Order: sequence, then structure tokens, then C-alpha cells
Amino acid sequence: MKTIDLFSGVGGMSYGFEMAGFKSLLAVEKEPNIAKTYQINFPHSKVLNEDVTNLKIHEVFEDMVGKVDVIFGGPPCQGFSQKGKRLSLDDERNYLFKYFLDVVEFVQPKAFVIENVPNLLTTSDSYFFNLIKEDCEKMGYTINAKILDASDFGVPQQRKRAFIVGIKNNQVFDFCKLDYKEPPKLSEIFSDLPSLEAGEGKDIYDYTSPVKTEYQSYLRKKSITVKNHQATNHSRIVLERLKMIPHEGGGKESLPEEHLTKSIYSGTWTRLRSDGIARTITTRFDTPSSGQFTLPKQDRCLTVREAARIQSFPDHFIFSGPKSNQMLQVGNAVPPLLAYAIAHKLKDYIA
Repeated sequence: MKTIDLFSGVGGMSYGFEMAGFKSLLAVEKEPNIAKTYQINFPHSKVLNEDVTNLKIHEVFEDMVGKVDVIFGGPPCQGFSQKGKRLSLDDERNYLFKYFLDVVEFVQPKAFVIENVPNLLTTSDSYFFNLIKEDCEKMGYTINAKILDASDFGVPQQRKRAFIVGIKNNQVFDFCKLDYKEPPKLSEIFSDLPSLEAGEGKDIYDYTSPVKTEYQSYLRKKSITVKNHQATNHSRIVLERLKMIPHEGGGKESLPEEHLTKSIYSGTWTRLRSDGIARTITTRFDTPSSGQFTLPKQDRCLTVREAARIQSFPDHFIFSGPKSNQMLQVGNAVPPLLAYAIAHKLKDYIA
């Protein structure tokens, strides 16, 4: 079964679908480093380093009409992500999903999946969701939508995302039939990785121990070394603050007043817990003041590989480009195990 990934990012959706037996024919991603990462990890797929909004649909997708099973993607959602701000219904950023649907209408896949922030379903009294529903019904697709938490599908992270699934032939995707799975604890994720101090790291490491958990077995299935594992070189003042925070879940309440910093983010200067799961991985997981990204016992934040593991990317999945861009790639991705849960069940509708 064949797929197209629009606004693809590094391919979290594509990887989850390939785990379920699908194969990526084409991905479209406008950011060069991110498109390169996709190509590295999906060498069999054609990757267009283009802006979806500038594509000449008839030229790009002419040979794919009627030959694609699923089109999926996450149109950028800057407008829907702005908390507390009233959206302008005239803001073009809020209508990027229309370019996605234009491709769906032309290619006519058996099904499609839109992934986005939860606000897509509710913003402006569900105005945008109702627009999508109306357009899809005109194209002959029946849609259903639900907000899913990645932690319900084996991902060690609280991460809520909205999914809209459209299927031809009056079939309604039943989210209640997805296979739910308990997530592993963070202690099960990191125990085989080299222990690093702030500022340490190199291109390739050996594992420090054999596979110990089911999740590690999944992560290491096609890998014999660890890559993308370099620790941020925190400043002296940051290290001073981290040393004041108690291990295993301690937070900024332990800091003296002169060390408190203003932040709009929740969980700032708070350690992760070995016996728990992570909060949402963002694009700033190397910064203690940006969220709960400090390790349970070490005085540093997550490496790219540690964050990728929390996102459920296996160790053979390589992130290219500058580290700042690698964090963008990981933080904006769809967790592959979450995508797999949808793909695995979607097969029942389109096989």
C-alpha cells in the first residue's frame, strides 16, 4: 500500500505507516535540513524540497492519480497554536489545510489523515473543522476526528494531537478500535545509553549494556551504535541552578528567589522522573527554562537522541543538520508509534 506525506517534517507519520506495511512514494517538505533528514531515512521515497502551497499539482501528482492508498500530513498550525489570541478568519496561515485537500481531491486516495494541534477542532466555534468536513463531503470522503494522547499508544510522553481521518465509500473510521498500549517509564528508555555530563558528546557511541526492556528492543532493532547523542554545554549559572534542584521531579520551587527566572512555559526548571513519562517534547528541549526537560539525576537537559527515544523514533533514525535544527525536527514530529496505531487500524478499512 502506497502513501504520500505532505508537510512531512522528518517523517514520523511515514515511519509509523511503514511499520504497518505501507510504503512512502513521495514526501513534500520545504525546509532543506528537514527534507534531507527525510531522504536519509526513506531512501526509497522521492522527496520534494518544496513549499506545498507552490506545487503545480497536475504536474507533480499526474502519475499518481488513483494509485495512492493514503495521503497524510500536518499542515503548519501557527494560527491555531496561539493561546489566548483571537484568530483572524482572514489569516491565510489558518487555511493551509486547503492545499492538502487540493492534493487529495486530485489524487483520489482511498483515505487521508490530517494531524494537527487540538485547537484545530474547536477554534472559532469549530469553524475550520466544519470547513474541512464540508469540503471532504463534497469530495466523497466521510470524516471522523478525535484528539489522541500519544501516551495511550506506547509513547512515553504526554502529547495531545488532533487527527482527522477521511475514508471513501461512506466508511467512518472508529477511533475507539485503536490498539491502546501502556507507555514505558523513562527508566526503561535511557538505561542503555552512555551517561553524559553537560557539554559532553561525540558523533557515535556504543551501547553501554545489552537490551533490557521491550521498548529498548524496539529502539535498537536495526542499530548497533548510538548517534545524535551530544549534551548541551549549559552555562555556569544554569549548572548552579540545576545542582540546587532535587533529583527525581524536583522543580523551581527549590531555587532561591534570586535564581528564579520568568517563563511562560509550564514545568520550567523541573526534573523528569525515572518512574514516570515525559511531558510534551518541544523544539527547545535543551533548555531548562523551556519546560520539564532536565534529566532525573544528571545536571543537564535531554540530548537529541534521548528526546527522539521519548518521541518513539528508533535509534537507526538519523537527524541531520545543525543541532538547533535537529531539535526542531524532533520536537515537531509525530511520534511514530502513534502514527502506527492509526495506520494499523486504517488498513482494515482500505485493504
